[in-house]
Amino acid sequence: MGYRTIVSTATVADHLGRAGWVVVDCRFRLDAPDWGEREYLAAHVPTAAYAHLDRDLSGPKSGTNGRHPLPSPDALRALFGRLGIGKGVQVIAYDQDNGMFASRLWWLLRWMGHHDVAVLDGGFARWLREGREVAAGPESTAARDFAGEPDSRMVADVDEVARLPAAPGHRLVDARAPERYRGEIEPIDRAAGHIPGARNHWFMRNVREDGTLRSPAELAKAWEETLKEAGPDRTIVYCGSGVTACQNLLALEHAGLPGARLYPGSWSEWSSDPGRPVEQEPPARS
Repeated sequence: MGYRTIVSTATVADHLGRAGWVVVDCRFRLDAPDWGEREYLAAHVPTAAYAHLDRDLSGPKSGTNGRHPLPSPDALRALFGRLGIGKGVQVIAYDQDNGMFASRLWWLLRWMGHHDVAVLDGGFARWLREGREVAAGPESTAARDFAGEPDSRMVADVDEVARLPAAPGHRLVDARAPERYRGEIEPIDRAAGHIPGARNHWFMRNVREDGTLRSPAELAKAWEETLKEAGPDRTIVYCGSGVTACQNLLALEHAGLPGARLYPGSWSEWSSDPGRPVEQEPPARS
């Protein structure tokens, strides 16, 4: 069995260039969509290819299906094959630090049936802090055939999410920052607030100040407080557009609490329809 949640910088450095290992750079900034690719071309983990959140890890937008819809299975098969991913390949995904974008690739691969994928713990920032080797310019890997199929058990659609508040023993979890969850601010989407009945578990709670993931025991304790009586198999997670929620799913998996599902459309889909209910909370006391 390969690495399936996180992997250390030392382990990746020891395996660079080894057959059957593929490294993918997922660095991105929502406010500067070209930033990650520019940074990749300037310096990246040797052998890494680049995957762009908008072009590669998201599908076409309709205006009502969220800001980062899931790509089609055919598009993902083509992407993963081009990246050199196939049966038996260990994939390492990384971003700038806390895994918020690398986790999207991690989840997409699992959704398509490829489970030997892990996120580089601490990302490229940790790689640089440790003075490890870097490369520049574009890189590519020999293409492989990728034949995975999507697992419908890993996703929930907007209709199921709308029914969830009435389902006893189930939990809906919002991964956004607390002030966005409460509805104090909304810098991107149509309305401020959250889906009624959702609890907040900001994805940054999963990581330490240096961007590395907390221990399984620490994660389990924090998540058990969020989930309460609901098990992870009765939990749906969302965020602004189905990206940072994947980091929550990574944390749950690393904590030994598998089975939660993703609502891919997330708040950007939910809030696109003014007829859907919105919940807000008073500002937190200082």
